[in-house]
Amino acid sequence: MSDRNMQKSNIYNRYSPFYETIQQQSFLLFEEIRENLSRTIQSGEFEPGFSVWSKNLQQFISLYGFNFTKTDHLKLIHFYLSILSITDLNYRYIDTCFDVLGDLLRKTRLITRDDLIIDWRILYHWAQVIFTNKKKIHAVTILPKNIDVSMILCLRNCSPYFSATATQEILDLLRPQICPLTIDMYDTVKMFTMFLPTNLPSDLHQQGFKLWLSEFFTIWDTISNRAGWESRLIELFSSVAWNNIGYINWEPWLLQIFTRILRGFSLPCGKMQMSSQRFPYFQSDSAKWIVAMIGNESACLQYLRDLFISIRSFYHPSNTGTFQKYLVEFVFYLTKYFVDRIHLERKAESMWNFAPLQSHRLTEQDIIEFVHCVKDYAFISIFNKDYAEKGVESCQYLSLLRPELIIPMIVEKHFSSIDSITEPHRFTSIMKCLTHISRQIVQQTTTYSQGQIYVLPLLMSVLPGIDLNDWKKTFITFEFLDTILMMITCVDCSSAINTRNDLTEIEKQVCLSTRQFDDFIDELFHRISHLIEILQTDISDAVEINTNIDVLDKDIMSKMTSIICNIVQQCSKKIYQKVREKILTIAIGWYLSPKVRSLVCSLVRGLMKGNPIETLEYFMSKTCESIEKIWKTTKSTGFLIDHEEDIELNWYLNVFMELVRARGDTLLSYRSMIMSVFHQCIPIMNKKSYGIVADAAKYLLGSLTKIYPIDSRLTRENLDEPFVDCLPIRLWGQYVDYDQLHVQFHIPNEDEISFASDFVETFLYPELNLLNEKISNHQRLKSVTLIQSIVIGCFRMIPPIDNNTSIVSDRMYSKYRMQNLIQPRTLNLKENLRMRLFIDIGKFLDTMLNNHSDDVLSITTALRIYTSISLYYGIFEPTSTWRKDFLLRKKLLKNKLCNEGRKLRCLMIENMALRLKEIQLSNFGPLTDIDEKILLKLFDFSINRYSQIRSKSQMDLFFMLTHYSFSFEIIIDRFVQLFNTHEEVDHDQIKGCLYILLRNTSYFLPTKYSWTMREKLWPLIIRMAHTTKLSTKDLIEEINKKLSDELITDVIKQTTNELSVIAAINLWHSLESNEIKTCEDGYQADFKAYTNLMETLVSLLRSDTITAKQQKMIMSLIIIILQKQMTIPVLCIDRFLDFLIHENVELRKCAATGIITFFHFQKFPRIFVEKSLENLVHPEDHPGDRDDNLWVTIDSYKPPESQIEWEETCFLDKSFHGYYTWPKMIRYALNKRERYTQNNMSESVAVIYNRFINKDFVNRMIQMMIFDEVKEEKKKFDKTRFTMFKSLFRDFGLAFVNNFLEQISLLIHEKSEEKFSGSHCVAAEIVAGMIHGSKYWSLEMLNEFWNQSIPILTEVCMNVNFETRSYWDSCCIYSMRNQDPRRMYHFIDFLKTLMNTSVETSRWLLYRNLYEFGWRIPSIWCEINKQTKTLIDYSSSDIRERVATLLALSISYDVTLFNGKSTRHPSVNQLIDELCERLHQAIEIYEKTPLMNISDKNVEINPEVRKALDLIETVIEIHSSFFLICFQPSKDEIIRLFPYLCEIESIAANDILKKDLKISRSYVGRCYLNRYFFEALVNKLTEISTNIKWHARQVAIEFIQNLIFSNLFIARSYAEQIHQLVVKCLFDEQLDVRIAASRTLSGLYQCGYIQVTIEDLEHFRSMSEINYYDTITDGKKVVSSKNMISRHGGVLGLCAIVLASPYDIPNHIPKVLMQLCSHSHDPDLIQRSIKKCVSDFRRTHHDAWYEHRQQFTDDQLVILADTVHKEFKIDY
Repeated sequence: MSDRNMQKSNIYNRYSPFYETIQQQSFLLFEEIRENLSRTIQSGEFEPGFSVWSKNLQQFISLYGFNFTKTDHLKLIHFYLSILSITDLNYRYIDTCFDVLGDLLRKTRLITRDDLIIDWRILYHWAQVIFTNKKKIHAVTILPKNIDVSMILCLRNCSPYFSATATQEILDLLRPQICPLTIDMYDTVKMFTMFLPTNLPSDLHQQGFKLWLSEFFTIWDTISNRAGWESRLIELFSSVAWNNIGYINWEPWLLQIFTRILRGFSLPCGKMQMSSQRFPYFQSDSAKWIVAMIGNESACLQYLRDLFISIRSFYHPSNTGTFQKYLVEFVFYLTKYFVDRIHLERKAESMWNFAPLQSHRLTEQDIIEFVHCVKDYAFISIFNKDYAEKGVESCQYLSLLRPELIIPMIVEKHFSSIDSITEPHRFTSIMKCLTHISRQIVQQTTTYSQGQIYVLPLLMSVLPGIDLNDWKKTFITFEFLDTILMMITCVDCSSAINTRNDLTEIEKQVCLSTRQFDDFIDELFHRISHLIEILQTDISDAVEINTNIDVLDKDIMSKMTSIICNIVQQCSKKIYQKVREKILTIAIGWYLSPKVRSLVCSLVRGLMKGNPIETLEYFMSKTCESIEKIWKTTKSTGFLIDHEEDIELNWYLNVFMELVRARGDTLLSYRSMIMSVFHQCIPIMNKKSYGIVADAAKYLLGSLTKIYPIDSRLTRENLDEPFVDCLPIRLWGQYVDYDQLHVQFHIPNEDEISFASDFVETFLYPELNLLNEKISNHQRLKSVTLIQSIVIGCFRMIPPIDNNTSIVSDRMYSKYRMQNLIQPRTLNLKENLRMRLFIDIGKFLDTMLNNHSDDVLSITTALRIYTSISLYYGIFEPTSTWRKDFLLRKKLLKNKLCNEGRKLRCLMIENMALRLKEIQLSNFGPLTDIDEKILLKLFDFSINRYSQIRSKSQMDLFFMLTHYSFSFEIIIDRFVQLFNTHEEVDHDQIKGCLYILLRNTSYFLPTKYSWTMREKLWPLIIRMAHTTKLSTKDLIEEINKKLSDELITDVIKQTTNELSVIAAINLWHSLESNEIKTCEDGYQADFKAYTNLMETLVSLLRSDTITAKQQKMIMSLIIIILQKQMTIPVLCIDRFLDFLIHENVELRKCAATGIITFFHFQKFPRIFVEKSLENLVHPEDHPGDRDDNLWVTIDSYKPPESQIEWEETCFLDKSFHGYYTWPKMIRYALNKRERYTQNNMSESVAVIYNRFINKDFVNRMIQMMIFDEVKEEKKKFDKTRFTMFKSLFRDFGLAFVNNFLEQISLLIHEKSEEKFSGSHCVAAEIVAGMIHGSKYWSLEMLNEFWNQSIPILTEVCMNVNFETRSYWDSCCIYSMRNQDPRRMYHFIDFLKTLMNTSVETSRWLLYRNLYEFGWRIPSIWCEINKQTKTLIDYSSSDIRERVATLLALSISYDVTLFNGKSTRHPSVNQLIDELCERLHQAIEIYEKTPLMNISDKNVEINPEVRKALDLIETVIEIHSSFFLICFQPSKDEIIRLFPYLCEIESIAANDILKKDLKISRSYVGRCYLNRYFFEALVNKLTEISTNIKWHARQVAIEFIQNLIFSNLFIARSYAEQIHQLVVKCLFDEQLDVRIAASRTLSGLYQCGYIQVTIEDLEHFRSMSEINYYDTITDGKKVVSSKNMISRHGGVLGLCAIVLASPYDIPNHIPKVLMQLCSHSHDPDLIQRSIKKCVSDFRRTHHDAWYEHRQQFTDDQLVILADTVHKEFKIDY
């Protein structure tokens, strides 16, 4: 099959030397996968084939890409969609389908809409199940973790293929659910966001976003408060903007968009540091939206500039808070999406799903302007303490766009940071940034090549960062060096300027700079030598903490190796020789120190990797001779018996170990020399020595037998002089195409295989024989260590054991093993080494277990060998580690703006090698009997008494269990055998078993999907829970918790449907009738296992010998495995009922949850009907109050007089019904539901009935519940118990009502102080359960119930107090939640009667819960409004607080949406009119009459004044509550009320009132205002500025700052008016007003709302120079207050200008500061203002003063120092 027919095969496989083998294998694997997937569905045998082969398909795509035809691709998609069409599909299979579909549809360009249309309803069904499923509560349904994320990702890839009519269909379904006044709005908007297709082709836009965009935008713009769904709507807008660039005119909406985005940062503002947005936006969505709007000369970029100016000061690192995360992320996502957009728009292959209008595509000018706009904020983000990484990545993206604007500035910052004493962290921050932009620095492009000029200066300048006292800085320095040296050639090109005439001036400059490579090498090794010297002599303080060799190995060693390798493999011969000599010098000087041995070896390793041939020539002979010399000069027998370390010998052995890592073919010349060294050194007994020798053996065999790339240089060009054909600097950072890779892999030749075979024969077998002899522990460890190293080195070429006996069904495994197909040659050994080791090591382990079980190290080493026999084929480490490291490098050096096929050669080769490793690890074949024996052996050692052995064995055991599917079935019987042993069992064995069950995060055995396994295992775990060992108890508790967390609800019998079977046949072909095996036997086995498990658990639960913890564990397990299709044992229900009255509180809670689950599975279904809209309503075209939705409100409702009327009434429980629009068909549940009676009860239901009909049982249960509440420190309404009562009354009707009403009566009359609170709590739970459970009762039953209940409820409400009101508050909430208010007319009538009773705080609190009915009880809200208005000046502050909340709530439904208005609810304007009138009167009374009359001995409170003050306080509370509650607080009358809130400031009696007043005013300022309301408010502020009360003027001017910042872009057109207003107040007669105006003016300057103009500077300067003296007739001078105010106002204006730039120094600031300094001898009033200004200036500029001072002249610095030195001691 040709590659051209494939969708998109993995490009790296194509250029692999094993391409033909890999390609043929992929065809066979794909055929096998689709065959088995098809068989699974056609035979109806889902388990376990569907999961296994779906996983194999995902692995196939990961390894081979989409290496199948488009036809097969589409068949697979249809296959998985058909599986999702099965309505009762297992949740695990749903999750699998989402994941696989997400992978199959990931490459959208491979399949067009002409090829595929997806029915969105299939996915919508599962979205409802996952996101709105109530069954998830109380463990009725347990979904896979992250299934919601999987679905969202799947939907994102599926939505481009929804039909053209899908948008209208989705709108028809979800539009009727729009109601901004309910909490359901969040779920509705979430569904819109997930399902609305936003990337339809342009010819379908009329059927796409144009159907809803302007409508949704209006909703977003209109509803601006308390909107938790707002962030979801932003996500939808950003998606539609991104996918339709150029097709939407955003210009008319930019003011609103940027104002809301600014608010979405939730930035603290003003003195109170309160944010204007309750729910911050996701910055990725905001940034994506902005980037999508840029282009075609849009004003968007200018708005973005203004946005950044307004928030610039918040970016400064000295500011801290969660908002910093949002700000840095905003810059990051802006740059990321901008690069993504450029990448997509300029992609060589156009994409059908991303096609911006040509006129709106980004131009070069757009790119330049964007970079200029964002770069300063990216630079600041680099130094952010917590989120610097995002700032660094932002700079990386910007450098891709315009390196000439980014690189010079960062380099300049770097050089200025090197000598910084005050900010040493700047060096490391900038170094990280330089590392990320290093590719842009070194690479020549057509637009930028100047970066190369910085390369050598940068290399030299970073070397001081190699500092042992700061490991973080050292590592970052090495990381930079490693990255940049990977992309350059270390060649002195200075001679090229004489030999070439095509060099540019920049190239000439770069060529000359390359002379410094010699200096760089000298300085680099000088620094390394110094580092080694410090480590050697222990003089560094850091050494005491950081000399842990593992830390060095992990962090520093690998980087040093990579640096040396990069230099050596890409340098001239001269440089190589220099590096070699430097390393040799270091090696000779420091061999005696074990501490630095690894460090120096890393240098040798790098040298050898970079140039193995010359390095071996130079080092190998010398090293071997040195070892030989040491051996000869020392008595050789000493090494064989002495365990002391010979430091000199070990040093040379370390060097030897590094040298044999060289490429296999280069080692052949030294074969005899190498063998000689091993002959001499293998017998050495010193542990460090033989460890080095063993590692050398491992590396040698790996070099000889493994497949690996041998040339990963930047280029294959000749780098030596003369530079006629190739100029090295032009190769720096350059990418190559795949066709130019010329990759070379090391593939073992015959000589290498012979060498490896000879080595194994010579050294392995003697060690194996030695294990059978009687030797010491030390000798034994030496032998197994050497054997393990040889095994790791050579097993790449040792075939698997020839054994075809499979333990598990072959259908679950692939027939193809890649380990044998890629280079299938083997070592020339006399036998299969795996079999020999299986026999010998197996016997050795048995012997050790019996005779030397304390030799832990030997046993654990031998176990690794034993595991390797089954699993190891040359690659042992998990590929995830390699992949992570590779992806980090790829991310660092990736440039999306280059073509996809052009990457750095070294990275492409590394990726190719990684792919090869992953392919080889992809399939281990079926589990054979040999593997079974290894597995069982590992299990035996996993329960060993030594913890080290247990731990190591368990790791290997988990490795095998993970790689061999269903291998867990082998060890289950061992668990059973151990746990069932009646004799004394070793505690360590039990502990080992429990650790096996628990300790692996990716493989939790107890939740595996075999019911047979659960039947065997779960009861045993429970029985073990009685152990007295604390550690074992803890393990069992962890297992139980993990079981509850990770078990997924499984359908025992999974069926298929016709659609899925047809898709399965199309995927492959139809099975013959004799091939279709019935799966009924398998299901019967599962049914039997489930039944047995349930019976066993129930039996254990009824046992008298088990503990309370065991009982709780059993109950929790029973609950999570209950299934509707399976009958619940009567004994189980009976036992759970017993536990409702158990003494143990935990068991009672667990029993309540279980009873709820029983009720859920046994409840009768509701009867749903559908009616056409025409039968019920006459639709109108606006949301809100309409004639056609009056019938769903309580206002038009007349209680039915007959049962037929009651049943036929269309009750709609969700509050959104009818508010926005009506669906075409209304689906609702009939108002009747079957209930259990004595005639229709099953045995299991009768058990419940008999218990609850028993008064003694009910009484005891309730007493136990009260006891629970008495014990609880924090008593609260128990939702679980409420649900249990609700279920009880729902299913049994009135059967138990009398019993419970009697108990409720007793509970509410409880007099005992100890039980009082708990009794009311339980009573409230029962009442709530009764009311909610009566939802579908008959009319007669309801009348009877309410007739009995109302007297009790009345008594409750009349006696509710502070201690009990929270319970009855919750009772009301849960009674009314998700209930149609018409259905609840009894309860509403009851609450209405309470309004006419005496005033009581707690009862008013209950009315608040009517918000559950929302907009559908307008008459009730009107009545509440009417009643509460009379109480706003009530004497009790508690009453007034409740009244204020209720009043605000009653008017919160006065919302205007489109042309729909509230006509039935209380009017905000009417209420505020009344409040304003009464407030005006109250203020007059308070100002005219004193509150207190003080006589000689008495203090009398004036009642009229007290009442006026109470009213004032209540109005403030109403105003604040309105803004907290209402979704649309912007109203005309609210603005009219604002001046009164300012006036009250002058009469605020105490600090609490002042604070409340300030908060109340701030709500107005932080509210989102449209232009109409903003203009009205500005006019009000203008009026207030002339108020005679200076307090009003002061708070009004302070208020402006909040107002402007929260509505910045909408306020732009009023800037001149606001400017004049603030400047006017700057010269107010009252000092406090002037100071407030100065602060406000500074804030307005700072956020960029108004600019510092020459006119302002001149005006303030001239005012500040006004002479404040007047000359009187006698010649004396007196201070003129008017002139003093003018002069002070001018000074304050200048101060505002200075403080408007807290973190930088604009050009005008030095001059302004000098003007302020000239007033240093002015009167005290002015001096204080100047001192405060200079103090703040010092505080904000101190950290970077070394930079800021450059903006001042020397004379200015002297003047500034003279002015403030005495007060602040500032060294300017």
